[in-house]
Amino acid sequence: MAIKITKTRAETEAFAAEYAKTLKAGDVVLLDGDMGAGKTVFSKGVARGLGIQEEVTSPTYAYMNDYDGRLFHYDCYRIESVEQAENLGLADYFDMGGICLIEWAQNIAPLLPRGCKRVRIRKLSENEREIEY
Repeated sequence: MAIKITKTRAETEAFAAEYAKTLKAGDVVLLDGDMGAGKTVFSKGVARGLGIQEEVTSPTYAYMNDYDGRLFHYDCYRIESVEQAENLGLADYFDMGGICLIEWAQNIAPLLPRGCKRVRIRKLSENEREIEY
């Protein structure tokens, strides 16, 4: 794993756009970090790196946002059981050929495919982030 320190939201997003170029269709990336660490900012950057123009927002209440079938951005914070995740069909997207970014993945751990990538984001100060990837 490598570490990148970013000093602004824009730097975090720019780094994520570069990181996106290392991803291939079907990759599942687990985004770890506390509330407010910058997981959604990172997701915005990945989307930009993939050439997605649509505004990326946190899928807190939708559980998953689909961006052109190329990026599936999950927020599993409110998932209370594996059964709930299964009923929502969240695992179905792992095999659709897009890239899956999953926040709070521990809440659906039994459903995750093998070989997931992991990005950990840690808030160092108001604007600085440590990104381990």
